[in-house]
Amino acid sequence: MINVDSTLPKEAFVIPHHYYDDVESVLIPHGLILNRIEKVAQDIANDAQGSLIACCVLKGASVFYADLMNALRKAQTPDRKSIPFSYEFMKVKSYENDKSTGNVQISLSEDELKSYKGKHLLIVEDIVDTGRTMVALLERLKQYEPASVKVVSMLVKRTPESNGYVPDYFGFSVPDYFVVGYGLDYNEYFREMEHICIISDVGKVKYAV
Repeated sequence: MINVDSTLPKEAFVIPHHYYDDVESVLIPHGLILNRIEKVAQDIANDAQGSLIACCVLKGASVFYADLMNALRKAQTPDRKSIPFSYEFMKVKSYENDKSTGNVQISLSEDELKSYKGKHLLIVEDIVDTGRTMVALLERLKQYEPASVKVVSMLVKRTPESNGYVPDYFGFSVPDYFVVGYGLDYNEYFREMEHICIISDVGKVKYAV
C-alpha cells in the first residue's frame, strides 16, 4: 500500500494555463503515476492464471487503462511468459437507496455478458470511493460465471463513507480530497491534465453545473 497524504506546490509543475487557478495543489505527479503503474502491472502478471479480458470502466479509467495495458504488454509471468489479454469497455451506473443494496446498470448486452463465462476478468477502475458501486458490479458479474474477477483501481479514497471494500490491486491510497486529472473529472473538466491534483474552490465554482 502506498499512502499519499502530502501535497506538492503546483508552482513546481507544468499545469495547463486554463486550469492553473482551478487546482489547489498536485497530489500525485505524472512520473510517479507511470512508475507505480509498472509495478501494478507486474503484480497482475505475477497472479495471472491465463488470458485476461481487461474491462475499462468509462470514462474515468480510460487514461489509466491505456497506460496500464501498455505496461501489462511488457510484463512477464514468474516463468517469463507474456500475458495474452483482450480489451473491453463498459459504462456502469449504480443507484442506491436506503431499502436496497443497489442496482447496477452495465452498458453491455446480455450476450456480451454471457460471453464472460469461464473467462478471467480484470476490471480497471479510476477510483474506489465508497465501494458500493464496485461491490454491486461484482455481484452482477458473478451471475455470468466468469472463472475469476479481479479489480485494479488507480486510487482508493480513505473516506468514512467507505463500505470497507478494497480492490485486488491499486496504485495509491489517498485522503478524502476531491481529485481531478489523469482521467478524473469534475463535471467533465480536468480529464486531460497529466497530474492528479486537488481541485480548488475557484475550480468548483467555475465548473459547477
